[in-house]
Parts: sequence; structure tokens; C-alpha cells
Amino acid sequence: MIKTVINKGVSFVMALVVLFSTLSFTIESHYCGDHLVDTAVFTKAKKCGVDADTTITTAKTKSCCSDTVQVIKGQDQLKLNTFSDLDFSTQYIITTFVYSYLHLFKSLPKQSIPHKNYAPPNLILDYQVLHDVYII
Repeated sequence: MIKTVINKGVSFVMALVVLFSTLSFTIESHYCGDHLVDTAVFTKAKKCGVDADTTITTAKTKSCCSDTVQVIKGQDQLKLNTFSDLDFSTQYIITTFVYSYLHLFKSLPKQSIPHKNYAPPNLILDYQVLHDVYII
């Protein structure tokens, strides 16, 4: 029971590690002058409300707004090693460890409990209390 829970937990954590190591995403920020207006991950950042059309129609004036985009790339190649890629001493150590670990825990045969469903009889008189006999 506990072994399966631990196994599933470790598998889930390893799947998350692989997922997050291969995940790529962008962080986009919009500045109006020197002030940060919006930062967005996976989507475009909201603009500050100054229309780009008004800055274009003016005679080649610079816009006060700027956008910065940071692209964070994940790992795109996963190297899959096989057991045969390891050298002989490492293979020997891993094989010995797995063999000894599997034979470390031995299961016991299922034991029957003969008095599991036994209900004691109802006591009408408690003779020990009635005669003041206590086991010390």
C-alpha cells in the first residue's frame, strides 16, 4: 500500500520535472515612459491606452511606449540513456543494488485470526467488583 503510494508520488514528481524542463514561454512587458504598465506570461501585455495611430500621424515623433519580450526556452532535446550505455562497473552496482533491494523485504503468509469475529458474552454481574477481587 505505502510502496504504491510512494511509487506514484515519485512518478508524478518526475513527470513534472520533465514537463517543466521542456516548457518554453514568453514574458512580455509594456512600458509607458519609465513606468511599467503590464506584464503578461503566455499572452500579450495590455497597452497603456495611448493610441499608436496618433503617434504615427505626427511627423516622425517617437512613441513614449515600449515593449520588452523575454523568451525563456526550455530544453528541446532529451537524451535518453539506456542500461547498455553505462560502463560495466556501473551496471554491476545498479544490478546488485536492485537485486538486494528486491530481496530485502519478504512478504509473510496471510495469517488467520480465529477470534476476529468473536463477541464476548454480556456480563450480568461483575464478580471481581462484587467480591473485591482485583488482579494486581
